[in-house]
Amino acid sequence: MLKMDLEFNQGILFVRLRGSLNRKTSYKINNYLNPVLKKHKIKYLVYNFYFLKDIDNLGIDAILNTKYIIKENKGKIRMCEINENIKEKIKGAKLARIKNELVAFNLLEVA
Repeated sequence: MLKMDLEFNQGILFVRLRGSLNRKTSYKINNYLNPVLKKHKIKYLVYNFYFLKDIDNLGIDAILNTKYIIKENKGKIRMCEINENIKEKIKGAKLARIKNELVAFNLLEVA
């Protein structure tokens, strides 16, 4: 099971994931989140992985699909609060990491 908590604040979409992002749940990102990013041309996105219990290769692919959409929108994507359960699994994702959501405002330079 995967729950997504979305919050749009000062031009940044914060996506907090809770549960497991895997073959059975990655459709939530691909079918719900990504179309929203395209439709509204969201430029800045921060994934919070603090409550993400597990991720598999299809979950990582869903995150990378989001990265490409944000790139098309000429924006930036970051991930934060990566817990120990998934740290090793997402090593190859090559997404920029930040400490927490508060840091996002400075790094993404949103006016």
